[in-house]
Amino acid sequence: MFIDEVIIYVKSGKGGDGIIHFRREKYIPRGGPDGGDGGRGGDVIIQSLPTLNTLSQFQHRHEFLAPDGERGGRSNRTGRSAEDLVINVPPGTMITDQDTHELVADLLDESQEIIVCKGGRGGRGNARFANSRDQAPRVAEKGAPGQERNLHLELRLIADVGIIGVPNAGKSTLLASVTRARPKIASYPFTTTEPNLGVAQLDDDTSVVLADIPGLLEGAHSGVGLGFDFLRHIQRTRVLIHLIDGLADSPISDYAQINSELALFDPNLAKKPQIVAVNKMDLPDVQARWGELERDFKKKGISALAVSAATGSNVRALLFKAFELLQKTPLEVPTSQLPVYHARADPRQFEVRRVSQGWRIAGESIERAAAMTYWENDESIRRFQRILEALGIDEELRKAGIKEGDTVMVGEYELEWRD
Repeated sequence: MFIDEVIIYVKSGKGGDGIIHFRREKYIPRGGPDGGDGGRGGDVIIQSLPTLNTLSQFQHRHEFLAPDGERGGRSNRTGRSAEDLVINVPPGTMITDQDTHELVADLLDESQEIIVCKGGRGGRGNARFANSRDQAPRVAEKGAPGQERNLHLELRLIADVGIIGVPNAGKSTLLASVTRARPKIASYPFTTTEPNLGVAQLDDDTSVVLADIPGLLEGAHSGVGLGFDFLRHIQRTRVLIHLIDGLADSPISDYAQINSELALFDPNLAKKPQIVAVNKMDLPDVQARWGELERDFKKKGISALAVSAATGSNVRALLFKAFELLQKTPLEVPTSQLPVYHARADPRQFEVRRVSQGWRIAGESIERAAAMTYWENDESIRRFQRILEALGIDEELRKAGIKEGDTVMVGEYELEWRD
């Protein structure tokens, strides 16, 4: 099972107790204090392990307790320090304090580690308290308690290129054809229920890591289906291959829908460079409509590639084009400053107000959706209308008294209201 988000409880070990003891030997009646210090409690360390690619090991275990240090011994013997508790996670795991929402660490590299809870210091034995004024102290320290915290672990796959598209566009087939990845593949939608990683070897010195992101539904940005679970895995990619289903009723609308979902979830996703590839060119029906599809995309300023993931036709050219884009696209955000997506101002909030020209709708999400809509495409317009309804803007406008024929402005766009 692919698990990419868990909450765990971790606690470091308590330090061992120091002891009170006095040296007792024949002919040495006043041997003095010789109580030893306690040992250090075990730290809790989270370490990235390259052989892992899921958080499924946390499915049935949510508590991790490091061992305590041993108590001190006589003759100034220090107690044994406890072994550290090492928790292994896949590279790409973000660690956030569940209670404060503070970003603790972002483990991007292999074998990277961080101490999330420091073990308690061992208590001092009474030998440590002896001085010129008190040569026989009867005092010692108990070990310091360990630290504890609740941690939110979130895996975001690390890939150079993300493969996106609507369900059944052929993303898994493409990944399987260019790498050794073996995702489940069938001829019906939603076969892929978890992201898959693969490495494509372009030549002896060049390889590209690809991630097949399961098909995105309309409304994925608001959590419809498994929207949140899948969209976050695109955030680390630098380049996107947007695979279009050549058999779809409206490939242009599918393209617009996916990009709207990306923009509504995270504006930075919509800015990532994309390569558009129309898939299933091995089918006669798709070949027959390719000329029309190519012209339609060109009208949008998009140079689409014709590929067949099933036969491998033109796939190598697609990969090299992706690699060229990678060379031109450096990481935009330093790894130490990757954003943490926790509760904040809701980007779906909006404001409806009456203006002299009609009505003005202001809001981060709706303005982004308007900017991503192809207004000359009827399906795109209908989808925008559904977004208005989903966000509650349609109802708010009616309550405010909008009438047939009124002008509605969203961003730089002016629309005519029709019931």
